[in-house]
Amino acid sequence: MSKSSMSDKLSPAVRQIPPSGIRAFFSLAEGNKDIISLGVGEPDFVTPEPVRAACVRALELGRTTYTPNAGLLELREEIAKYLKDSFEIEYEPADEMMVTVGGSEAIDAALRALIAEGDEILMPVPSYIAYSPIAQLNGGTVVEIETFAKDDFKLKAEALEAHITPRSKVLIVNYPNNPTGAIMTREDWLPIAKLAEKHDLIVLSDEIYAELTYGRKHASFAALPGMKERTLLISGFSKAFAMTGWRVGYVCGHPELIAAMLKIHQYTVMCAPILGQVAAIESLRNGLGEKDAMIESYAQRRRMFVKGLRDIGLPCHEPQGAFYAFPSVAHTGVTSDAFARMLLNEAKVAGVPGHVFGKGGEGFIRCSYASSVARLTEALERMDRCLRSFPGGS
Repeated sequence: MSKSSMSDKLSPAVRQIPPSGIRAFFSLAEGNKDIISLGVGEPDFVTPEPVRAACVRALELGRTTYTPNAGLLELREEIAKYLKDSFEIEYEPADEMMVTVGGSEAIDAALRALIAEGDEILMPVPSYIAYSPIAQLNGGTVVEIETFAKDDFKLKAEALEAHITPRSKVLIVNYPNNPTGAIMTREDWLPIAKLAEKHDLIVLSDEIYAELTYGRKHASFAALPGMKERTLLISGFSKAFAMTGWRVGYVCGHPELIAAMLKIHQYTVMCAPILGQVAAIESLRNGLGEKDAMIESYAQRRRMFVKGLRDIGLPCHEPQGAFYAFPSVAHTGVTSDAFARMLLNEAKVAGVPGHVFGKGGEGFIRCSYASSVARLTEALERMDRCLRSFPGGS
């Protein structure tokens, strides 16, 4: 069978989806020890030793079985306690929560459960690149709502309302935001909540960076008056708990929505890996101090790195969450893709061009500061030298 005819066998929806723009640049940097990668959003910390030790003990005891589809009850109970203590949201572990294979599976299952052909999915951009392809795979139409640096990349109610139509069904929000580092306060959320109620929107709130806020506490959309019942709160352990490879996430929401997602989960992955769930339990019971220490380190790096970007001539709004800086490169006169390739080839620094994150991302580049101070300092020095050699550079 020829290559072209094999391609014809693929789903049209799959053929239309481009490969991940983040992974494309990560692949270019992979294996080259001379390159400093600021591309992939992964902590440079390893999972804390007590968490690893708990999993070693579990393995020695033979805990290698399936778990209940919704996840270990003791983990769901710990998540419920953590959400109540940290963000003042109460969920019933028995029927308002499901443990997933990372936050990514939760996003996929939520959109599969909600979307019918032709439904519109509203999404502020720039944003995490996976939402749009998953929505499109399920027959949804993505409606991008551009946010701007002058507004600190916050979602504005008037912009949201201007994009709502009778086909609007789901609003996806991701704050603290990837890639911009933007946050939304409770005051920012209140007019958005009114529109969600007015237009009967289901809100998918991806709060994977909830712990990573600087100077103020995270405001969860689900905690707003009347919003818990229409919100699917998605989070996990990858970012704040340095557990990317363990693949443990969770979703909380109305029992009927969780039950629908559980059906999809049962037939696709069955359950999240048991050792990942054991690690998550240990993280919540005995790892919160380690989490807080990592977050304080990110806060210090953020201040240093953002100042460094500005000092070398790259304007950057103040990121107040996550671990990304999103400096503007528009003044260089080249596209974000061309700028990122120049940094990679000439400075041996890998960032992600902003255009891959949707409307409004062009003219910016995403740089993760989840790296050591020494590596970040070296990256800034290399970027500075590269910019100085650039026509019209700083």
